[in-house]
Parts: sequence; C-alpha cells; structure tokens
Amino acid sequence: MDTQDEFEGLSTEESNPRSADIDLLSTLDIVKLINDEDKKVALAVEAELDHIARAVDLIVDRLSRGGRLIYIGAGSSGRLGMLDASECPPTYGMDPGTVQAIIAGGPDAAWSATEGAEDDAALGATDVARNSVGERDVVVGISASGRTPYVLGALREARARGAATVAVVCANRSPIASAADVAIEPVTGPEVITGSTRMKAGTAQKMVLNMLTTASMVRLGKVYGNLMVDVRPGNRKLVDRATRIIMAATGVGRDEARRLLAASGGCAKTAIVMQKAGVAREQAERLLEASGGHVRKALELSQSAEMLPTFRRGCR
Repeated sequence: MDTQDEFEGLSTEESNPRSADIDLLSTLDIVKLINDEDKKVALAVEAELDHIARAVDLIVDRLSRGGRLIYIGAGSSGRLGMLDASECPPTYGMDPGTVQAIIAGGPDAAWSATEGAEDDAALGATDVARNSVGERDVVVGISASGRTPYVLGALREARARGAATVAVVCANRSPIASAADVAIEPVTGPEVITGSTRMKAGTAQKMVLNMLTTASMVRLGKVYGNLMVDVRPGNRKLVDRATRIIMAATGVGRDEARRLLAASGGCAKTAIVMQKAGVAREQAERLLEASGGHVRKALELSQSAEMLPTFRRGCR
C-alpha cells in the first residue's frame, strides 16, 4: 500500500469545506471559524467517556500495584504525552518515574522534528524494551491518524510483555486501536488547516490525557474533595497553594495552616489529617498508610485508633 492509499479517507487529512476560503476572511472571522470548529471537540470526547473510564480503571489497577503509566507518541502527540506526564509530580506528588512519556526520536524531538523516527515501528518496540515495560505497566499510544508505525510497534511490544495498552487516536477502526486493550477514538473531523492535527485532534488528545491522569489521581487518593492534597510545595507559589488547601479542608486561618504545614513536614495531606483527626504527625502518617493514602478513609480510621498499624507513610 503506498502512502497515498494509506492516508486516503482519514478524516484528519481531509479538507474542511467550512475553511476553504479562510485566506479571504478577516482576522475576527478566522478566529471565529477556529472557535466554531473547536466546539466540536468536547462532543467528540464525550462520545468516548465509557472507554476513557475503562482506561482509568486499568491505570489505577496498575499504579496501585507499583506499576507505571507510560505515554508514547510521535510529533505533536508525543509532546502532549510529555506535557501531561511532566505535570504529575508537582501536582500530585508522584515520583517522576511513575508517569512517563516516550517520544519518537528521543527528548530532542520535543523541540524539533525528527525525520523518519515516527515511521520506524522497530524503534517503537526498542524504546518500550529499553524502558523495561512489564505486566504492571500501562502503555498509552497517542496518534491522531491511528497509523503511526512507531506507536504501533511500541504497543505491540508492550502487549507482548504483558502490559495493559490504551490507544488515544482520532480515527475509527485504526491499526493502533486494534493493537490496544482499550481504544479511545474521539473523531474530530477535518482540521481548519488541512492536516494540521495539532489543532482539533491535538485538543481532543489533550482533553483525554487530562482525564486519564486526573481521574486516576482522584481514585488513588491524591485528591480530597477537589483539593490536590498531595501537591509538593517546592516553590513559593506551591507553598501558598498548600497553605490554602489546608485552610479550605479544615477551616483554620492562614497562620494555623502554615503551622500545620510546617509540623507535617510540608505535606498538606498529613496536615489535614492532623487537624481534623486531632492527632500528631506520626499518627496521621500511620492513618494515611492504613487507608492507602486516602484522606477520607484515614479520618474514618481515626475513630478506631487501636487499629492503627505501626508503620508509616505520610506523603507518597
């Protein structure tokens, strides 16, 4: 099959009749047209919510067993994976190795195109093997067309190694979707600029990746209410955020929240349990360990202090 046949019929590569004369429009009409097309993205993602939820359940299961979430993609899709992975450590206190991203051509491809890397299925398989992917991991292949050889090779290798696999693609019945345990397929249609999949397709992929990590972190106890209680206060902004999180969760004033944050060793989650359960740091850490890191469960356990284990965890 030649290249023309391979990509013929892909909605992401078709010409959009609504933007056929975009070069004749005023600036305001150009951005209105782009905005109108972008409104379709959320509906395309909505149609895939059942599949997204299935993928989240896979991720939660593997991460709960000490596994990893690994995004893999090429070009814009690979960069979106890198962006989502990079936000997890500061936002949710995750070890940097727990949520990873692999991009075709290596880290330099984040800044410049790496010709040919995305067409190399063997390279995708090699990158998966190099990262020692195994049965406790989830590998998420990201590709607008659903045909990127690098991603296809990576998913096949991941599956052969026993990893759970997820596809995030913007086309129906694609080879990459067929290679995954769960296929998420928000079909966003032709782009405003023909073939520019960093636009609607990229927006859909970004929305899906946000859902995968956010919902997984909620399920894993990284969120209390809607507060990111495992935030790592590594700079002034995040120290202030952690302080405000403690205030919102407990109702104490700023000075007391700061004191609790310091007394907890800089862990908002531990500080909240300390205040609401009326316990010292060590007891709060034990409660969190016994509850798997869930604040609500820890507070429930605090009513049965005699059941506390002797080990400790606190922030994870």
